[in-house]
Amino acid sequence: MESRDLIIDVGDEEISLALLEDKQLVELHKEKRNVKFNVGDIYLGKVKKIMPGLNAAFVDVGYEKDAFLHYFDLGPQFRTLHKYYNQAVQRKGKIVPVHKFTPEPDIDKDGKINQVLSAGQTVIVQITKEPISTKGPRLASEISIAGRNLVLIPFSNKVSVSTKIENSDEKNRLKTLVQSIKPQNYGVIVRTAAEGKKVAVLDAELRELVKKWESAFASIRRDIKTPRLFIGEMSRITTILRDLLNVSFNSIQVNDEALLNEIKRYISEIAPEKENIVKLYKGNLPIFDHFGVTKQIKALFGRTVSFWHGAYLIIEHTEALHVIDVNSGNRARTGTDQETNSLEVNLAATKEIARQIRLRDMGGIIVIDFIDMQSAENKQLLYEKMKEAMQNDRSKHNILPLTKFGIMQITRQRVRPEITVVTNEKCPACRGTGEIKSPLLLIDEIETSLTLVLEKIKTKKLILKVHPFIEAYLNKGLISTRMKWNLRYKICLKVIAIPSYHLLEYHFFDRYENEIDVT
Repeated sequence: MESRDLIIDVGDEEISLALLEDKQLVELHKEKRNVKFNVGDIYLGKVKKIMPGLNAAFVDVGYEKDAFLHYFDLGPQFRTLHKYYNQAVQRKGKIVPVHKFTPEPDIDKDGKINQVLSAGQTVIVQITKEPISTKGPRLASEISIAGRNLVLIPFSNKVSVSTKIENSDEKNRLKTLVQSIKPQNYGVIVRTAAEGKKVAVLDAELRELVKKWESAFASIRRDIKTPRLFIGEMSRITTILRDLLNVSFNSIQVNDEALLNEIKRYISEIAPEKENIVKLYKGNLPIFDHFGVTKQIKALFGRTVSFWHGAYLIIEHTEALHVIDVNSGNRARTGTDQETNSLEVNLAATKEIARQIRLRDMGGIIVIDFIDMQSAENKQLLYEKMKEAMQNDRSKHNILPLTKFGIMQITRQRVRPEITVVTNEKCPACRGTGEIKSPLLLIDEIETSLTLVLEKIKTKKLILKVHPFIEAYLNKGLISTRMKWNLRYKICLKVIAIPSYHLLEYHFFDRYENEIDVT
């Protein structure tokens, strides 16, 4: 089984998560601190405008642009949900539990939006797609609350089991088990992680999900203001842990102690046996540099991506779709048979394409132009290989066989903005002028800054972080420049190389890793 490592970099403004499989970067997530409108968040919104032509409504959930709610996303039990909310607002005393509540008839599946909603109406909605580009969030009123093993659907009675559980006996066991323990007026989706789980585990999780839903209504008051967050989804970090922790994790590395404790608390609840894999990173290098993530990000997010023996991908993004072109490069010069060469390159490309799709979180239509092959058997083999490579992708996707032009089409659900990383940067040393100050003067500049630091704070121990080339120069020789400075100023200076720094960048730190401002 392939190893998995989760690397978490906690910054001042955002938290970055890198998922590695066999040390290869396969997923990258960036989450702004105090971010709103995550997929799964449940809001109390106010209907702003009814659009009969679209059979949809625009709803104010607090975002700068109104969110979109289509009639088909209301859910059959919308009237029941709305009635339950109104009773919770107007109640005197305790709220009626959902399992004792009398449901309303289902809405007409072919009905019109203006038959159900009206402007100014308060609605309970869930974010199904985060704001992307100029569009506001996409909403649904058929609410689902996800746990690790189960997904709870209020005001439904249907029980379904994940199609990824292939054993029919296990499917039947789980379905029968859940039907016997679930309360009335609740539907449940059994997730893949529930395979092999005992009734006590599933029952405890089900009770917790029900409590989460009903306690939100218990806190509603008559003077409630809309829009506002009703039930928040977990952070991106805990969501990833919830969905992936059933798969083997070798380690979870994090560079922030507060977040470390939060992760440990969460894991102790869902998988106590894995609590010891969470570790605090205390190295001098930035955590992404230490684990080789920074280098992979720079190499993998460009327009051109190399993958095998000189072969490479060209990845283009348009408003309508994504295009991936497979090129053999120098590989075409080897071997004797063109068909064999084409097959080898195409098969090798499938793994990298699947990785790129996950990594960049591409959504919508993805068109792949493979190298032309004549054999129908080879085309079928390539199709099967692509499906296999995409198995670990948690997003819903559909893969079509190759066309006669050698084109493969993939559709993939997108619920968040696509991950983009600018790999071509404006030179921080010249600011785009094409000229920099002489590196010969840099050492003198660093020494001048050193004297300013020593005047500013009275200390004997300092850390200097610089580009690896500068670090090599400062530490070169038996009596290095660093050693001369130590003797001249009677200090203990440690020089550390930081690969992510540009050539002329440097920073001073005290012994506790606090940066010293020299301006």
